[in-house]
Amino acid sequence: MTTLGVVFRPQLPPERLRAMVRTAEDAGLAELWLWEDCFLESGIAAAAAALAWSERLRVGVGLLPVPLRNVALTTMEAATLHRLFPDRVMLGVGHGVQDWMGQVGARAESPVTLLREHLDAMRALLAGERVTTQGRYVRLDGVALDWPPASVPAVYAGARGPRSLRLTGESADGTILDASTTPDGVRRARQLIDEGRESAGRTGTHRVVVYLLTATGPDAEARLRAELRSEGKEDVAGLGVAGDAEDVAKAVRRLAEAGADTVVLQPTADEPDPEGFIRFVTDEVRPLMS
Repeated sequence: MTTLGVVFRPQLPPERLRAMVRTAEDAGLAELWLWEDCFLESGIAAAAAALAWSERLRVGVGLLPVPLRNVALTTMEAATLHRLFPDRVMLGVGHGVQDWMGQVGARAESPVTLLREHLDAMRALLAGERVTTQGRYVRLDGVALDWPPASVPAVYAGARGPRSLRLTGESADGTILDASTTPDGVRRARQLIDEGRESAGRTGTHRVVVYLLTATGPDAEARLRAELRSEGKEDVAGLGVAGDAEDVAKAVRRLAEAGADTVVLQPTADEPDPEGFIRFVTDEVRPLMS
């Protein structure tokens, strides 16, 4: 069965997070996902709060932009969360928006190289290894975690382009695809991820998480079109869904059939009732997925 999640969009102020977490926990939502978007909200701080305010809810961050982060710090924060909240944390890393990285003086000349080096070091550190490396961007000298997670956690990576998607297959444990991904895009991504996994001799599970821009209610179609238009994607066929629970369930099934393991429903930035959106997902959409 496809896992359903919901995004807490950082266009909402941080103080709204607790109510969203409590609604998600009470409604039985499987996963709540957060973003570390410049210059809105921190992914790690928000994730720690969400996990502390809940007991069952799984919390994902998709994604942490690696140009902003030293890999040792990212891994220390990841290890701490995994030890405090075992089996409830899903962390993804990625290139970040290049214009934003430029604004803070952190834009990398080779984002793919940086992400590869970050992933390789992070996964080794989380596995309890002592790491020495002198890469183009990542440099560690005998670094090891004093408190690695009790079991080695999955590290997700976000990607769009072919090189980055192959890289997630080679060096990550799962891939996050943003809401600009159609079902055909998921199929292409799966193929590229599998090529990367084969080239690296990777075996085992590689989960694919896909965001789905979703609007419901009487003005759903107008809100969806407005957001797609603002992002220059209004003419992309098969992108996003507006309608009732059956419409949304059909869109989720199309992504699942294309290769998505988890579909995270992403409300529009102007969603009038974020808590109600969570209840719509759990009470109306989820029963149609079984």
